[in-house]
Amino acid sequence: MSGTPMSYADPAPRQPMLWLRRLALVALVLASTALGVATMFRILHDGGLSVLQVAVLGLFAITFGWIALAFWTALIGFVLSLARRDPLSLARQAPSAIAPLTSRTALVMPIYHEDPARTLAGLEATCRDLLANAPHDLHGRVEAFVLSDSRDEAIADAERRHVSALQQRLAGQLEVHYRRRSDNTARKAGNLAEFCRRWGRRYDYLVVLDADSVMGGKSLLQMITAMQRDPALGLLQTVPIPIRQNTLFGRFTQFAAALYSPMLATGQAFWQGDCANYWGHNAILRTRAFMAHCGLPELPGRPPLGGDIMSHDFVEAALMRRAGWRVRLEVCLTESFEELPGNLLDYAKRDRRWTQGNLQHLRLLATSGLHPISRLHFAMGALAYLSSLLWVMMLALSSADAMLSAFRRERFFGDAYQLFPDWPLDTSAMVMPLLALTAAMLLLPKLFGLLLALWQTPAAFGGRWRLSVSALLEMLHAILIAPLMMAYHSAFVLGILAGRSVGWDPQVREGRPVPWRQAFAHTRAATLLGGGWALAMYQFTPNFFWWLTPVWAGLIAAPLLVRLSGSRRLGAWLTHAGLLAVPSEEHPTTLLTRLDNALTEATLAPLGTAATSVPPEQPGEMPVQLLGWRQRSPARHQPPLKDPH
Repeated sequence: MSGTPMSYADPAPRQPMLWLRRLALVALVLASTALGVATMFRILHDGGLSVLQVAVLGLFAITFGWIALAFWTALIGFVLSLARRDPLSLARQAPSAIAPLTSRTALVMPIYHEDPARTLAGLEATCRDLLANAPHDLHGRVEAFVLSDSRDEAIADAERRHVSALQQRLAGQLEVHYRRRSDNTARKAGNLAEFCRRWGRRYDYLVVLDADSVMGGKSLLQMITAMQRDPALGLLQTVPIPIRQNTLFGRFTQFAAALYSPMLATGQAFWQGDCANYWGHNAILRTRAFMAHCGLPELPGRPPLGGDIMSHDFVEAALMRRAGWRVRLEVCLTESFEELPGNLLDYAKRDRRWTQGNLQHLRLLATSGLHPISRLHFAMGALAYLSSLLWVMMLALSSADAMLSAFRRERFFGDAYQLFPDWPLDTSAMVMPLLALTAAMLLLPKLFGLLLALWQTPAAFGGRWRLSVSALLEMLHAILIAPLMMAYHSAFVLGILAGRSVGWDPQVREGRPVPWRQAFAHTRAATLLGGGWALAMYQFTPNFFWWLTPVWAGLIAAPLLVRLSGSRRLGAWLTHAGLLAVPSEEHPTTLLTRLDNALTEATLAPLGTAATSVPPEQPGEMPVQLLGWRQRSPARHQPPLKDPH
């Protein structure tokens, strides 16, 4: 396998004052959290703190710190995006140059029981856009692989036929290969590892695509160029944006991602530096670094917290960074797309699998040699789901404390011989500022994204008025579904802690309506909980009842929200009204036009004869890494000093 030729090896991008950035962020998060906790302490403290109040205060500190980190990251991303500054170098953003390809790259797409027509149409659109933007012939420089883990023979046969048809359409332009594994060991991570052991030494870089991924040719060439120019860059992750969503839930999710994700990613890149995360797809990896340092072991113990590492991408990024390779998040490449589940239930099922994988990461926090930011990624990934349970616990304890306070509010004399009463302290004046601060830190990131789009790209979202109305609708939608998602995530966490593991089911990517019976079956407990909670609060603490309105209202309305989430009619109505418009629809690129054409051709064109091919193997080792805390920190790698050719 080739190395990086020195003729295209430039110094790594500058990251001025990275340590100071991180220190400043920590200071801002701690100061914000201290202010919130101090205010909550004054509200709760009335001659002392009960056990319930101490628990509430502790849970509040964790959840408020999580909110503070997200808020300051969003604010940083807003300022940098507004000034059009690169989050790493802080220089003015400029188009990345494309260098002649002197390396070999494999586009690899692991699949498992996916729709072959949609999968191969996305790969074809990506390949054709790559060919159209390449400055020279790509023969021998880029090849594509479909790596099947499908167990169903009928699906596998359809995969082979679609690949064969694509091979015929791209004959003489770009080679496409198909390989089906004989077993499913270690799932997607095992699929990629098996490919690396058989063909990894043949390629310098791997571009990992999901079954729903679509990437622009210019973006791919810029990614390859970045790897060629920085011999210490091990992984470059792009920001995938959802496309082709037609249900009500899908439209809201697609709009929110298009409006907020680039800004939030810019804020993350600012303090992550060269210790970014990996999301498992729409990224490029240096093959020899991946093979040398990312072989994953099974975790000790039984699933769900033991066995195969489910969210393997976080771990692979941490291991690559541990070995000294740079891991970066690239926010300037705009043609990186994916698709999402189209209703709340399918979205929650995907989150169930991610919950299990991210909770496994808590077992890896003490792994020797990891960068502190990698440990933070592990903690943040777990907290993304644990925070829901923490919020539920905090609200439940607060409700219990409010009810107990209502029972004892008339008891002013705690001692029979007490001369003066214990008048209760009036802390209502402090409640509103704390609620306002919390709401501001939750909603201001959305306002930042709106202001940024209003200033820079209003036409891409349908114009300023439609953009403003769409953003308001998205905020209301987010508030309504938040209690249900909080309930789902809490149930997922409790189920995993109780030992219930998740299966490996294919993702449902196409939008589908949700029948009423299914909606009620998956929300019954949440609706009963919300109704009972609201009734108890109204009966005993009417003031607290009104503060909890967004929570219990969302839970009571859960069946309706789930039912409507899969509605294509409402999605089409919003589209017809010009609401929730996104750049990929208002100004579709040539890539997305190619995707539409490929989908049509996949439906109408005759399939191939199921004959497939693979290139000659170049076997290589991918040693399993040790993840225990006793492991000595591995030696940092040294970038190649000369071209091995």
